[in-house]
Amino acid sequence: MRLSTRINCLILLSLTAFAVAAPSIARERHDHRFEHKHPRRDQVVDRTQRQNRRITNQVREGELTHAQAHALRTSDRSVAQQQRADAKANGGYITKTQQKALNQELNTNSKQIGH
Repeated sequence: MRLSTRINCLILLSLTAFAVAAPSIARERHDHRFEHKHPRRDQVVDRTQRQNRRITNQVREGELTHAQAHALRTSDRSVAQQQRADAKANGGYITKTQQKALNQELNTNSKQIGH
């Protein structure tokens, strides 16, 4: 077999393998998007982001020190980390009980941030 024929065969084989694998790759991406758009996860993530903006504003206004902001952000980061771990253990979503526990932690932080 000539070299160009072998290369053509390899290319054809590679394209065939890709065509077979492409649908499952697309499903994986879709499943990944689902995980991040699950309503309970989305609520916790949105709330963490809002609290981070509030912390930034409070530092800017002089109502929180940088050290206080750092402590609050560290606490919020641990909530986000717990949320990701819970979701990973549950196939991409968090349970209502887990959401409630995460929100209670966020409530504690929120009271320290102020308005």
